[in-house]
Amino acid sequence: MKRLGAILLAGMLLLIFPLQAAAQGMERQAGRLAAPLAAAGVELTPASAEKWERPDTVVAYTMTIRNSGSDADTYNIAISGNVWNSWLSTSQAAGLAAGASATFTVFVAVPASANTGDSDTVTVTVTSATAPNPSASAALTTRAVPPTATPPAAVTRPLVVVQSYSTGTDSLTAGQEFTLSVNLANLGQGAASNVLAAFESSDFLPRDTGGVQAVTSLAAGTNINLSQPMTASRDLVGKSLGTITTRISYLDSAGTSYSETFTLTINLKTASYSGPARPTATPTTAPRPKLIINSYKTDVDPLQPGTVFNLELDVQNQGNAEARGVTMVLGGSSGGGVDSSTPGPSGGVQGGSSSLDNFAPLDRSNVVFLGDLATGGNLLASQKLIVNVNTQPGAYPLKISFVYNDSRGSSVVDDQIITLLVYTLPNIEVSFYREPGAFFANQPNPLPLQVTNLGRKATVLGNMKVSAPGAEIQNGVSLVGALEPGGYFTVDAEIIPTLAGVLELEISINYTDDFNQARTITQKLPIVVQEMPTPSPEELAMMSGAEPLPAANETFWQKVVRFFKGLIGLDSAAETTPSGPLPVEPLPGKPLPPG
Repeated sequence: MKRLGAILLAGMLLLIFPLQAAAQGMERQAGRLAAPLAAAGVELTPASAEKWERPDTVVAYTMTIRNSGSDADTYNIAISGNVWNSWLSTSQAAGLAAGASATFTVFVAVPASANTGDSDTVTVTVTSATAPNPSASAALTTRAVPPTATPPAAVTRPLVVVQSYSTGTDSLTAGQEFTLSVNLANLGQGAASNVLAAFESSDFLPRDTGGVQAVTSLAAGTNINLSQPMTASRDLVGKSLGTITTRISYLDSAGTSYSETFTLTINLKTASYSGPARPTATPTTAPRPKLIINSYKTDVDPLQPGTVFNLELDVQNQGNAEARGVTMVLGGSSGGGVDSSTPGPSGGVQGGSSSLDNFAPLDRSNVVFLGDLATGGNLLASQKLIVNVNTQPGAYPLKISFVYNDSRGSSVVDDQIITLLVYTLPNIEVSFYREPGAFFANQPNPLPLQVTNLGRKATVLGNMKVSAPGAEIQNGVSLVGALEPGGYFTVDAEIIPTLAGVLELEISINYTDDFNQARTITQKLPIVVQEMPTPSPEELAMMSGAEPLPAANETFWQKVVRFFKGLIGLDSAAETTPSGPLPVEPLPGKPLPPG
């Protein structure tokens, strides 16, 4: 009985302990489910940087990623917005614990063709791999200096920022006039001159000054207050805030220009009503057209300085009203008489050139009348242009404005910006640097080839390859390298054609264009291949090493005749006897004698 009681007690304990362990596991699991999710975050330093370097060099920026979240995370690194060749030392920072940091390097190659003052900005973006929202970015600007100059220190440049701003009232309403006070501060290490502050907004209209304030000079470490009278638009009724875009441009002591853009947010007071409740009005928007450039193309590719081409634009009305009397203005319109409710340019490259310095119109002016365009309709517009011969290779934004009237008769302007790429491709000629002579089938023949740079600037070429169908080429591949204007490079190849006739030599040269894309120059050079001539029996005998045929037996009178021929200057050589029996022809009407 005691053994039976002990066995029952042990079974009960084994049954109770697993139930308790399961209960505790469920409590811990519930606690984990109830715990808040780990927050993700990332910091990228520095937020901006600028370096000066000589052409044909590589600039390195060291960046630091810090995990500002509460849990370990992995971050993806990407670059964008650059024109010059740029790359990363790594594309991912993996397994960063909370508060931990990691570094990586951004490399930017300054092109050898860069001119003094040319610059390029690359945007570095770091994004959390676990949560799409936490991200950080930095702008890195690289500028070119003369090859013999010493790059100036980046800390000597001025840096003008908006330190604070106010409207002077907390109860700003739609239609109210007020004065916007902006405090500008120079946080850089150098003085800023010719400071221009432009206030642009569709919510607030500038008064008195036209929205532009000028400051002659702003020393490093100082600040200044600007006052701009403005009026709140009546379209702000029912809104809680509006925005003002402030664009600041200035120069440093060396004459280098800088520009900054700031967005000022203005709080509005919403009107209240204390009377009886009224039905809520449904907001309605007035129908208006909206013209955009759906696509564009050129009939010449690529564009080079001096190229004449046709620019074709596919214009579409994506608004909800008809656009009447549409006029296209290449280079951008002056904006006179534009409805204040018209929004500014959206999308594309900001700050496109408003002039036509690089692309000039031909045959007609830059203003083209297109007519009416219904809602959802398309029309094709074209303009003949020429690339300025002084235009350097690069990506050039071109501003295009569409001026028209809406259904209410108000003048509206829609601005669009397109980008045209300009190249400077090598002008190369391949020819013979001397007369190669006759070419014979199945025989080695020399190919004295020469590559000449006919362009007005130096170029760097890669491998030159010579090929031909139905022929064997020896020494047909060679590296060309750098060629100055008018310079040349020679290649001594050898060809063994298999058939007679006209044979085309195909010469291909590899190189890299202004946008670091691989390209190939291909030229064809025709040659005439002849059949190998058949040698005479004497030449065959000499080539085979045989002795010449013996001279024929001469009579006494034949020797006398040769003697007198020599006296008077005639050929007195002895005649040779052909090998084999001489052919005998019968006389007419007489048979051959026997033997």
